[in-house]
Amino acid sequence: MTINLICVGNLKEKFSREEQAEYLKRLSAFCKVNVVEIKEQNQLQQPALIVEKESEEILSHLSGYIILCDIEAKESSSPAFAKHLQDLMQTTSTISFVVGGSYGVSEKVRKKCNERMSFSPMTFPHNLFRIMLLEQVYRAFTIINGKTYHK
Repeated sequence: MTINLICVGNLKEKFSREEQAEYLKRLSAFCKVNVVEIKEQNQLQQPALIVEKESEEILSHLSGYIILCDIEAKESSSPAFAKHLQDLMQTTSTISFVVGGSYGVSEKVRKKCNERMSFSPMTFPHNLFRIMLLEQVYRAFTIINGKTYHK
């Protein structure tokens, strides 16, 4: 199984990079994880231009079953997310998660995605959300494999 995280922006803080490295190490017991960082566009540009440029780069990295992380999408519990990933693993060898930029993603990206998911109606900083996503993917694999991590 391969998990791709396609994220706009990079992790600037050392603690965020260390936390990501920790979850990537943990996940290596269950799957291969690729993190693709899309260059965040200059915030002095028009938002529509920013979305267009970031989305074109996102599109070039999409493969497998594609899940867009979207604040307006349906939320689920950790066990339900684990069950969904387990079901997906029966039909695909690659799952790609997309974390768009500050202004979101284009309609082209939305149409390419197989589904959308939300963690909360709240807005999170991108660096924190990336760690939360990695943690939930790790939690899902521990649930699937009967490990005691999930309580």
